[in-house]
Amino acid sequence: MIFGEIHAGLPRQGPGNNQSTGRAYAMLGRLPPQPSILDIGCGPGMQTVELAKRSGGEVTGLDVSPSFLAELKARAAAAGLGERIKTIEASMFALGLPEESYDLIWSEGAIYIIGFAKGLEEWRPLLRSGGYLVASHISWLKPDIPVPPKVFWGKNYPAIASMAENLAIAETVGYRAVGHFPLPDEGWWDEYYRPLERNLGRLKEKYRDNREALAAIAQTREEIELFRDYSDCYGYVFYVLQKL
Repeated sequence: MIFGEIHAGLPRQGPGNNQSTGRAYAMLGRLPPQPSILDIGCGPGMQTVELAKRSGGEVTGLDVSPSFLAELKARAAAAGLGERIKTIEASMFALGLPEESYDLIWSEGAIYIIGFAKGLEEWRPLLRSGGYLVASHISWLKPDIPVPPKVFWGKNYPAIASMAENLAIAETVGYRAVGHFPLPDEGWWDEYYRPLERNLGRLKEKYRDNREALAAIAQTREEIELFRDYSDCYGYVFYVLQKL
Protein backbone atom coordinates (compact mmCIF):
# COMPACT_ATOMS: atom_id res chain seq x y z
CA MET A 1 0.00 0.00 0.00
CA ILE A 2 2.73 2.47 0.96
CA PHE A 3 4.54 1.91 -2.35
CA GLY A 4 1.39 2.89 -4.21
CA GLU A 5 0.97 6.01 -2.12
CA ILE A 6 4.60 7.01 -2.59
CA HIS A 7 4.12 6.87 -6.37
CA ALA A 8 0.55 8.17 -6.52
CA GLY A 9 -0.23 11.06 -8.82
CA LEU A 10 3.20 11.23 -10.47
CA PRO A 11 3.36 12.42 -14.10
CA ARG A 12 5.55 9.37 -14.76
CA GLN A 13 6.27 6.17 -12.86
CA GLY A 14 9.96 6.36 -13.74
CA PRO A 15 12.55 8.72 -15.21
CA GLY A 16 11.89 10.17 -18.65
CA ASN A 17 10.70 13.19 -20.58
CA ASN A 18 9.06 13.90 -23.91
CA GLN A 19 12.21 15.53 -25.29
CA SER A 20 14.16 12.29 -24.84
CA THR A 21 11.31 10.21 -26.26
CA GLY A 22 11.40 12.48 -29.30
CA ARG A 23 15.17 12.31 -29.60
CA ALA A 24 15.12 8.51 -29.60
CA TYR A 25 12.23 8.40 -32.07
CA ALA A 26 14.11 10.74 -34.43
CA MET A 27 16.96 8.21 -34.59
CA LEU A 28 14.75 5.62 -36.25
CA GLY A 29 15.12 4.93 -39.93
CA ARG A 30 12.28 4.61 -42.36
CA LEU A 31 9.00 3.47 -40.83
CA PRO A 32 5.64 2.96 -42.55
CA PRO A 33 3.51 6.12 -42.77
CA GLN A 34 1.28 4.75 -40.00
CA PRO A 35 3.48 2.36 -38.01
CA SER A 36 2.15 -0.20 -35.59
CA ILE A 37 3.80 0.43 -32.21
CA LEU A 38 3.77 -1.60 -28.99
CA ASP A 39 4.72 0.19 -25.75
CA ILE A 40 5.59 -2.52 -23.20
CA GLY A 41 5.31 -1.56 -19.54
CA CYS A 42 3.66 1.70 -20.56
CA GLY A 43 2.58 2.76 -17.06
CA PRO A 44 0.31 5.83 -17.12
CA GLY A 45 1.46 6.41 -20.68
CA MET A 46 2.96 9.86 -21.11
CA GLN A 47 5.43 8.48 -23.66
CA THR A 48 2.65 6.43 -25.28
CA VAL A 49 0.74 9.60 -26.10
CA GLU A 50 3.94 11.25 -27.33
CA LEU A 51 4.61 8.33 -29.66
CA ALA A 52 1.11 8.58 -31.10
CA LYS A 53 1.61 12.30 -31.75
CA ARG A 54 4.97 11.82 -33.44
CA SER A 55 4.26 8.68 -35.45
CA GLY A 56 0.77 9.15 -36.83
CA GLY A 57 0.32 5.42 -36.28
CA GLU A 58 -1.52 3.14 -33.88
CA VAL A 59 0.12 2.69 -30.49
CA THR A 60 -0.78 -0.12 -28.10
CA GLY A 61 0.08 0.44 -24.46
CA LEU A 62 0.65 -2.79 -22.56
CA ASP A 63 0.80 -2.92 -18.78
CA VAL A 64 -0.17 -5.25 -15.95
CA SER A 65 -1.85 -2.43 -13.99
CA PRO A 66 -5.48 -1.59 -14.87
CA SER A 67 -5.22 1.73 -13.03
CA PHE A 68 -2.27 2.81 -15.20
CA LEU A 69 -4.13 1.79 -18.34
CA ALA A 70 -7.18 3.79 -17.21
CA GLU A 71 -4.93 6.81 -16.79
CA LEU A 72 -3.48 6.25 -20.26
CA LYS A 73 -6.97 6.08 -21.77
CA ALA A 74 -7.87 9.38 -20.09
CA ARG A 75 -4.69 11.01 -21.40
CA ALA A 76 -5.31 9.68 -24.89
CA ALA A 77 -8.87 11.00 -24.90
CA ALA A 78 -7.76 14.40 -23.63
CA ALA A 79 -5.20 14.59 -26.45
CA GLY A 80 -7.79 13.61 -29.06
CA LEU A 81 -5.94 10.36 -29.72
CA GLY A 82 -8.37 7.85 -28.25
CA GLU A 83 -8.91 6.14 -31.60
CA ARG A 84 -5.18 5.59 -32.20
CA ILE A 85 -4.13 4.46 -28.72
CA LYS A 86 -5.21 1.00 -27.60
CA THR A 87 -4.46 -0.81 -24.36
CA ILE A 88 -3.70 -4.40 -23.38
CA GLU A 89 -3.73 -5.54 -19.76
CA ALA A 90 -1.03 -8.21 -19.66
CA SER A 91 2.28 -9.14 -18.10
CA MET A 92 5.45 -8.73 -20.12
CA PHE A 93 6.25 -12.29 -19.01
CA ALA A 94 3.25 -13.61 -20.96
CA LEU A 95 2.50 -11.29 -23.87
CA GLY A 96 0.59 -13.78 -25.99
CA LEU A 97 0.88 -11.62 -29.11
CA PRO A 98 1.32 -12.80 -32.71
CA GLU A 99 4.77 -12.72 -34.25
CA GLU A 100 5.79 -9.98 -36.70
CA SER A 101 2.92 -7.72 -35.62
CA TYR A 102 4.78 -4.47 -34.94
CA ASP A 103 7.07 -2.04 -36.72
CA LEU A 104 8.35 -0.64 -33.43
CA ILE A 105 8.51 -1.88 -29.84
CA TRP A 106 9.06 0.77 -27.17
CA SER A 107 9.82 0.36 -23.45
CA GLU A 108 10.87 3.23 -21.19
CA GLY A 109 12.28 2.21 -17.83
CA ALA A 110 10.50 -1.15 -17.73
CA ILE A 111 12.66 -3.77 -19.46
CA TYR A 112 14.59 -4.31 -16.22
CA ILE A 113 11.54 -6.18 -14.90
CA ILE A 114 12.09 -9.06 -17.30
CA GLY A 115 15.81 -8.41 -17.76
CA PHE A 116 17.52 -6.58 -20.62
CA ALA A 117 18.78 -9.64 -22.50
CA LYS A 118 15.61 -11.66 -21.99
CA GLY A 119 13.39 -8.78 -23.05
CA LEU A 120 15.35 -8.16 -26.23
CA GLU A 121 15.29 -11.85 -27.09
CA GLU A 122 11.63 -12.55 -26.30
CA TRP A 123 10.27 -9.39 -27.91
CA ARG A 124 12.31 -9.68 -31.12
CA PRO A 125 9.91 -12.16 -32.82
CA LEU A 126 7.09 -9.62 -32.44
CA LEU A 127 8.89 -7.22 -34.77
CA ARG A 128 8.44 -7.21 -38.51
CA SER A 129 11.53 -7.54 -40.68
CA GLY A 130 13.78 -4.52 -40.13
CA GLY A 131 11.62 -3.29 -37.26
CA TYR A 132 12.97 -1.33 -34.32
CA LEU A 133 13.15 -1.75 -30.58
CA VAL A 134 13.78 1.22 -28.29
CA ALA A 135 14.32 0.71 -24.56
CA SER A 136 15.62 2.95 -21.80
CA HIS A 137 17.50 0.96 -19.19
CA ILE A 138 19.54 1.62 -16.07
CA SER A 139 23.24 1.47 -16.97
CA TRP A 140 26.68 2.39 -15.69
CA LEU A 141 27.93 5.53 -17.42
CA LYS A 142 31.64 5.23 -16.63
CA PRO A 143 34.11 2.47 -15.74
CA ASP A 144 35.09 3.34 -12.17
CA ILE A 145 32.01 3.31 -9.95
CA PRO A 146 32.24 4.62 -6.35
CA VAL A 147 31.19 2.36 -3.50
CA PRO A 148 27.75 3.89 -2.62
CA PRO A 149 26.11 3.42 -6.06
CA LYS A 150 27.86 0.09 -6.52
CA VAL A 151 26.43 -1.17 -3.22
CA PHE A 152 22.96 0.28 -3.84
CA TRP A 153 22.55 -1.17 -7.31
CA GLY A 154 24.26 -4.40 -6.35
CA LYS A 155 21.45 -4.86 -3.84
CA ASN A 156 18.56 -3.51 -5.91
CA TYR A 157 19.50 -4.51 -9.47
CA PRO A 158 22.59 -6.74 -9.62
CA ALA A 159 22.29 -7.11 -13.41
CA ILE A 160 23.19 -3.47 -14.04
CA ALA A 161 25.83 -3.26 -16.79
CA SER A 162 27.72 -0.68 -18.80
CA MET A 163 26.50 0.82 -22.06
CA ALA A 164 29.11 -1.18 -23.99
CA GLU A 165 28.01 -4.41 -22.33
CA ASN A 166 24.35 -3.76 -23.13
CA LEU A 167 25.14 -2.95 -26.75
CA ALA A 168 27.07 -6.21 -26.99
CA ILE A 169 24.06 -8.08 -25.60
CA ALA A 170 21.83 -6.49 -28.23
CA GLU A 171 24.19 -7.51 -31.03
CA THR A 172 24.37 -11.07 -29.73
CA VAL A 173 20.58 -11.37 -29.62
CA GLY A 174 20.18 -10.15 -33.21
CA TYR A 175 19.96 -6.36 -33.35
CA ARG A 176 21.95 -3.58 -34.97
CA ALA A 177 22.63 -0.59 -32.71
CA VAL A 178 21.27 2.55 -34.38
CA GLY A 179 22.21 4.86 -31.51
CA HIS A 180 22.17 5.37 -27.77
CA PHE A 181 22.29 8.25 -25.29
CA PRO A 182 21.86 8.78 -21.53
CA LEU A 183 18.69 10.41 -20.25
CA PRO A 184 19.55 13.96 -19.12
CA ASP A 185 19.28 14.84 -15.43
CA GLU A 186 16.09 16.83 -15.96
CA GLY A 187 14.47 13.62 -17.18
CA TRP A 188 14.91 12.29 -13.66
CA TRP A 189 13.94 15.39 -11.71
CA ASP A 190 11.16 17.29 -13.49
CA GLU A 191 8.47 14.63 -13.76
CA TYR A 192 9.71 11.95 -11.37
CA TYR A 193 12.00 12.74 -8.44
CA ARG A 194 10.69 16.22 -7.53
CA PRO A 195 7.04 15.09 -7.52
CA LEU A 196 8.18 12.00 -5.61
CA GLU A 197 9.90 14.20 -3.01
CA ARG A 198 6.66 16.10 -2.47
CA ASN A 199 4.85 12.82 -1.81
CA LEU A 200 7.54 11.72 0.65
CA GLY A 201 7.25 14.91 2.68
CA ARG A 202 3.50 14.50 3.02
CA LEU A 203 3.63 10.77 3.78
CA LYS A 204 6.38 11.07 6.39
CA GLU A 205 4.00 13.10 8.52
CA LYS A 206 1.01 10.87 7.78
CA TYR A 207 2.90 7.70 8.77
CA ARG A 208 5.08 9.14 11.53
CA ASP A 209 4.12 6.23 13.86
CA ASN A 210 4.34 3.46 11.24
CA ARG A 211 7.83 1.95 11.20
CA GLU A 212 7.27 -0.12 8.05
CA ALA A 213 5.99 2.86 6.09
CA LEU A 214 8.79 5.09 7.35
CA ALA A 215 11.34 2.49 6.24
CA ALA A 216 9.90 2.50 2.71
CA ILE A 217 9.93 6.30 2.66
CA ALA A 218 13.55 6.33 3.85
CA GLN A 219 14.58 3.84 1.14
CA THR A 220 13.02 6.01 -1.56
CA ARG A 221 14.75 9.06 -0.10
CA GLU A 222 18.06 7.17 -0.20
CA GLU A 223 17.56 6.46 -3.90
CA ILE A 224 16.91 10.12 -4.65
CA GLU A 225 19.91 11.35 -2.66
CA LEU A 226 22.14 8.76 -4.32
CA PHE A 227 21.24 10.08 -7.74
CA ARG A 228 21.77 13.64 -6.55
CA ASP A 229 25.34 12.73 -5.59
CA TYR A 230 26.26 10.22 -8.32
CA SER A 231 24.27 11.04 -11.46
CA ASP A 232 27.53 11.09 -13.43
CA CYS A 233 28.04 7.38 -12.65
CA TYR A 234 24.75 5.80 -13.66
CA GLY A 235 21.46 6.61 -15.35
CA TYR A 236 18.88 5.47 -17.83
CA VAL A 237 20.26 5.03 -21.33
CA PHE A 238 18.10 4.94 -24.45
CA TYR A 239 19.09 2.06 -26.71
CA VAL A 240 17.78 2.41 -30.27
CA LEU A 241 18.05 -0.98 -31.98
CA GLN A 242 17.02 -2.50 -35.31
CA LYS A 243 16.11 -6.14 -35.82
CA LEU A 244 18.51 -7.92 -38.15
